[in-house]
Amino acid sequence: MESVYIDKHYDLVVECKQGSKKACFELYRLYSKAMLNVAFRIVGSIDEAEDVLQDAFLDAFNRVKDFRQETTFGLWLKQIVVHRAINLLRKRKLELVELQDDQIENIADEEGEDDDEIQYKVAQVKEAMKELPEGYRLVLSLYLLEGYDHEEIGQILNISENTSRTQFLRAKRKLNEILIRKGITS
Repeated sequence: MESVYIDKHYDLVVECKQGSKKACFELYRLYSKAMLNVAFRIVGSIDEAEDVLQDAFLDAFNRVKDFRQETTFGLWLKQIVVHRAINLLRKRKLELVELQDDQIENIADEEGEDDDEIQYKVAQVKEAMKELPEGYRLVLSLYLLEGYDHEEIGQILNISENTSRTQFLRAKRKLNEILIRKGITS
């Protein structure tokens, strides 16, 4: 038996396709904050994230008639935001370096912390991520925060899956160095 996922905003999307400005505004209201966060985590600047958000919504609303609703509007919009943010980084001449397999290493995750401690550390990690080079921050954000796997990241960034994995591991190592320097972890 095949399961079908129903988009809770299906009717709004239909109205938007029919030209309803009210429906478009409502979709913007529902998704703008989350999409701004997605853009910000990728580009690292609130001003640029706002530009990405505006361009992504304009693009989405101009192409909404082509949206076949085979997935949720939110997922479709998120893909547009991610692509717009990456294009902005490419304009900044983002360069990712191909690395060898033997440079990949495992980094252990911490366990056994309560929710408050975890939330505090998450906030500190997000703040420290701002210090990472763009390439590292981008791969780390796409993988950890946006939920893309390395194959998808490779396709999005036009790099190999191995490069995505290596950039991710190097980003984690660099992030750990930043956290140690700030006295956040040992």
